[in-house]
Amino acid sequence: HFSSSAENNSRSVWICQSRTCSRQGAARVLQAFRANPVPDVMVIASPCMGQCGNGPMVRVLPDDVWYWRVCPEEVPAIVKRHLQGGEPVKAMLYPIVH
Repeated sequence: HFSSSAENNSRSVWICQSRTCSRQGAARVLQAFRANPVPDVMVIASPCMGQCGNGPMVRVLPDDVWYWRVCPEEVPAIVKRHLQGGEPVKAMLYPIVH
């Protein structure tokens, strides 16, 4: 369980940077989120989320929405539809969690 010292109404996007996710391109996913900033949304390089082999993993809190196998080209859709529009991108949701 991840906790944040931020205010309760602020959101955060956690991008796993563990060894496995990093081999799958997680650093580029992190860069893509940082290149598409959203007011009041923190972008956090996360430790391992325990889902190795299914990454890069992205988790949006406090929504508790998980995305899997995220590639940098998909980040603008998550930013626009979920972070700005409030609707998770259903096609990208991690099926083990959702």
